[in-house]
Amino acid sequence: MNGFDTVLGERSFLEGARWHDGRVWVADCYAYEVVSVREDGSDQRVEATVEGQPSGLGFLPDGRLLVVSMLDNRILRKEADGTLVTHADLNGLAAGEINDMAVDSQGRCWVGCFGFDLTNGAPYAPAPLIRVDTDGTATVVAEGLAFPNGAVCDGETLVVAETFAARIAAFDVAGDGSLVNRRLWAKFGEEPEGDGLTRLNAVDVAADGLAERDEEGAIWVADPTHRRALRVAEGGEVLDEVVVDGLGLYAVALGGADGRTLFLAVSPNHFKSERAHTRDSVLISRRVDVPLAPSSPQPAGVIE
Repeated sequence: MNGFDTVLGERSFLEGARWHDGRVWVADCYAYEVVSVREDGSDQRVEATVEGQPSGLGFLPDGRLLVVSMLDNRILRKEADGTLVTHADLNGLAAGEINDMAVDSQGRCWVGCFGFDLTNGAPYAPAPLIRVDTDGTATVVAEGLAFPNGAVCDGETLVVAETFAARIAAFDVAGDGSLVNRRLWAKFGEEPEGDGLTRLNAVDVAADGLAERDEEGAIWVADPTHRRALRVAEGGEVLDEVVVDGLGLYAVALGGADGRTLFLAVSPNHFKSERAHTRDSVLISRRVDVPLAPSSPQPAGVIE
């Protein structure tokens, strides 16, 4: 693709991009694999096979991989010997399938869900946001979000995309892990009405995956409906735009050796019926001016 470097090609549908430990990690949802690769596209590895369809990714402070298993609403954990075990079971708390998540420096997961059965055309309904503590205990910490999707959490503030409402919400994280002071972090237009797909096609920005904050506090936002990534400041000002012609852009990650590589997960669309048997999804990259913010020190002694 003109203006971009190809990092990983010929995949089914890439989601959940994360930069970690010198590699970019992505979930190939419909190939049921978590894959990692170096910044230049070398040394590709299949890190896990997730029969329940992987999506959101994150890492505990000791480096163990956490991955969303969408179809059975579980968070899986990859142990040192390579086995996958259940880290948390969110059945009974999630509404519809779980999807993306953020994992903060303490190892807590912040997990969103659709709120309804989008795949089978159920009526639109708002969704909860769930916190998973390091011991696997799961708690609903916010209600009434319009599909909480990509998220970023530094342990003090949680920022989460509401895909069906053209906005990004923010919360303060209290000492006990509860969320307070809900507010708009960015608004891109009015919230449309209708079912899920109608809303997705009507919003001015369909905020999907979010990258970690850069050094200036801005966040790159994937907007699949309009085939672009936006660099957005708190308050909603759009500072930069990267357009990908002909492909929807579903996930972004900021990283690389100097923090100035923007990784973009792109696919023709998100429909499983079309993507499961094709290999048209690609992870591409391009250079940006403002690097990833330095990581906070990892706290000790939080893993049970």
